[in-house]
Amino acid sequence: LQENSALQIIMQIFHNSTFPTFLLTGVPGLEWAHAWISIPFCCLYLTALSGNTLILFVVLTEPSLHEPMYYFLSMLSTTDIGLCISTLVTVLGIFWLNAREISFNACLSQMFFIHLFTFMESSVLLAMAFDRFVAISNPLRYATILTHARIAQIGLAVITRGTVILTPLVLLLKRLSFCRSHVLHHSYCFHPDVMKLSCSDAKINSAFGLTAIISTAGVDSIFILLSYVLIIRSVLNIASPEERKKAFSTCISHITAVAIFYIPLISLSFVHRFGKHSPPYVPTLIANIYLLIPPVMNPIIYSVKTKQIQKAVLKLVCSKGTHI
Repeated sequence: LQENSALQIIMQIFHNSTFPTFLLTGVPGLEWAHAWISIPFCCLYLTALSGNTLILFVVLTEPSLHEPMYYFLSMLSTTDIGLCISTLVTVLGIFWLNAREISFNACLSQMFFIHLFTFMESSVLLAMAFDRFVAISNPLRYATILTHARIAQIGLAVITRGTVILTPLVLLLKRLSFCRSHVLHHSYCFHPDVMKLSCSDAKINSAFGLTAIISTAGVDSIFILLSYVLIIRSVLNIASPEERKKAFSTCISHITAVAIFYIPLISLSFVHRFGKHSPPYVPTLIANIYLLIPPVMNPIIYSVKTKQIQKAVLKLVCSKGTHI
C-alpha cells in the first residue's frame, strides 16, 4: 500500500496539468502608495546588497581576515545577498510596474531559492556558534580544529542539506490542483502561502513543510542555544573578569544576528499557522521584515562590533581615496 501511495504521488507530480498563474500582492489597502513605499524598499535593498558585498570583498581580499570566523561571516553575507536577489525582482516589480503575475514554475523556483537561502543562513549561524565555542573553550586548538578544508566541508554540507530538504518540498507542490483563488498574500512565493491556495489534500505538504522547518531552523536553534550554554560555562571558568568580558564580547555580534534572524522567522511561521484572523497587512509587514532586516543589519552589526572588519573597511576606503 505504501509503495502504491508513493507511486500515485509521483504520477501526480509529473501529470498534473492544472498549473496556474499566481498573482502576487504588495501592501494590501495601500496600492495607491506603492510608488512611495518602493523608496524605503529600494534603500533597504541597496543597503543590504552593498553592505554584504563590501563584507564579502573585504574578507576575501584582506589577508588578516583569512580566519575561520571571517570565512563564516563571508558565508553569511553570501546567503544574505542570495536572499535579497531572490525577492528583489518581484517586490520592486509590484511597486514600480504593478507586475503581479508569476507563473507556477517561476513561483516554485523563487520559493526554492528563498527557502534555500533561509535554511542556509540558519546553518551558517549554527556554524558560527560552533566557531565561537571552539575559540573560547579551546583557543590553542582553534586553528587545527577549524582548518580551511573543514570550513569548506561545512560550507558544502550547508548547501547540500538545504537542497536535499527542499527538493521534495517543491516537487510535492506539483501534485496539487489549484482551483481556488490564485492570489498570494506576499510579494514573493512562500511555501505555506502557495499551499493554502490548493483545492487538493495538502496534508502531506503541510507535514513535510513543518518537518523541514523543524529539522533545519528548529534543530539549529536548539544547537545554537546549547553552544551558548557551553560558552557561558567556559567563560565563567576564566579567572580574570577582564578576560571574561573580552571573551563574551566576541559573541555579541553573533547573538544579535541570531536574534534578528529567528524572531521574524518564528513570527512569520506563527502568523501563517495561527493568524488566520489577523489584519492583511500584518503578514505582509512581518514577511518583509523577515526577508530584509537580517541582510540589512548583519553587515552593520559586524562592521560596528568587529574592529578587524572596521580596520579592513577603512583600509579599503583609504586606499581608494589615495588612488583618486
